Amino acid sequence: MAVSNVSLVSSKLETLLSNPNDLSSSPSPLIGTRALPVNKTSRRVLIQRARCEISASKAASISALEQLKTSAFDRYTKERSSIVVIGLNIHTAPVEMREKLAIPEADWPRAITELCGLNHIEEAAVLSTCNRMEIYVLALSQHRGVKEVTEWMSKTSGIPVSEICQHRFLLYDKEVTQHLFQVSAGLDSLVLGEGQILAQVKQVVNLGQGVNGFGRHISGLFKKAITAGKRARTETNIAAGAVSVSSAAVELALMKLPAHASSPRMLVIGAGKMGKLVIKHLVAKGCNKMVVVNRSEEKVAAIRQEMPPGVEIVYKPLDEMLACAGEADVIFTSTASESPLFLKEHVESLPPVADGRLFVDISVPRNVGSCVGELDGARVYNVDDLKEVVAANKEDRAKKAMEAQGIITEESKQFEAWRDSLETVPTIKKLREYCERTRAGLVERFMSKHGDGMDKKTRKAVEDLTRSVVNKLLHGPMQHLRCDGSDSRTLKETLENMQALNRMYGLDVELLEDKIRAKVEQK
Repeated sequence: MAVSNVSLVSSKLETLLSNPNDLSSSPSPLIGTRALPVNKTSRRVLIQRARCEISASKAASISALEQLKTSAFDRYTKERSSIVVIGLNIHTAPVEMREKLAIPEADWPRAITELCGLNHIEEAAVLSTCNRMEIYVLALSQHRGVKEVTEWMSKTSGIPVSEICQHRFLLYDKEVTQHLFQVSAGLDSLVLGEGQILAQVKQVVNLGQGVNGFGRHISGLFKKAITAGKRARTETNIAAGAVSVSSAAVELALMKLPAHASSPRMLVIGAGKMGKLVIKHLVAKGCNKMVVVNRSEEKVAAIRQEMPPGVEIVYKPLDEMLACAGEADVIFTSTASESPLFLKEHVESLPPVADGRLFVDISVPRNVGSCVGELDGARVYNVDDLKEVVAANKEDRAKKAMEAQGIITEESKQFEAWRDSLETVPTIKKLREYCERTRAGLVERFMSKHGDGMDKKTRKAVEDLTRSVVNKLLHGPMQHLRCDGSDSRTLKETLENMQALNRMYGLDVELLEDKIRAKVEQK
């Protein structure tokens, strides 16, 4: 492979993907027909037929596929597409950055579509929570795929690429599998074993169904992650005594309250999943009265019905939020608002309380502006401050994580074997197409010379006989290209057989054409 031409060929491919009109204007078809036995001479002829012109200009006399064949061809054919995760989470980036990158669930399908419109991205998924923003993609090229996604993240968030690069983490293929399965099992959560992340992984699959770009590889990865997450919780003690972000928020608030605060006045803003859990944990800690501010009363009424007797939950509409805040000692915020609910000027106008008013904000983007923390009468905590709560049981966390890691490893191996087994499918299809073209071409040549006067029955017999011969000859190769992925030794041999057949029959060219065609049609 001519290394000096790698950049040239990559840019040619990118030009092709960026200008799909060049395909339609090309006088040569994308995939040429062929029905000749493969030897050195005919192979050159076949490659010349497999034209994918980059430009209609006469100056562009060498096709994109020929350029790839003689230089960086292996980059897009022999090396399969990679699964990559580009992410920022509570371990690598502050909440100030994560909130700018956050994508609401309702926008995940749109994000998938936009990501798959990038030149080197075939499939995509978005996992955006209060603790993480992770983009999973199937990329034609690792380097270019990461570059395109990072630039997309910068464009959508307004954060410079250089700043994202300082805080992002990158994982590839098997590392991605391990990471997502650990995330789904709650091993990567701030609160070990918390159950909400598994529900969020399920939501990725639910929202991705039917979205062009949530393809076989990425959807298979997330579905297997759900299985791993369920097994980790049912077969180990990972979920025993596990707390959630909401319960950790309640613990943090109680830690920060002064010892003499016997009956602090509690205000919960937001009655969604997180808010509901905050209410439940407050009740579990002995709080029998609280005010809940929400857009509508229905959710608050439903939560009230689930509470034990003696618990008083007072509903207030959103337009009374500031008035309610003025009568509260502790304020929990957990809404999906994309702009802060509390700014410095709002809190300054509130009546002071002894020891300062406590804000516990578990929303991303944050509901309480960072400027509020500058006030003497306010103490502000966000999701990043929950580390203080979970640090106490670090040893117990490590022990439980070891119990679940065996399941994660087992499920990861199964997924990787399944993904490897998919690699032979395009080769099986192309080899059959090649043999059928060869058969049909030879039959047509035979009929043109000897078919005069041949009745329909005899013609059909010739067709059936030649198809039977092809099927007999293909039986052996097909058997050696099929593998369910359960036996690693057999799988290795199967992939070697696939690569050998691709070389012998020149299938690499057509496999690359299909990749280019798919991207052009997608764009």
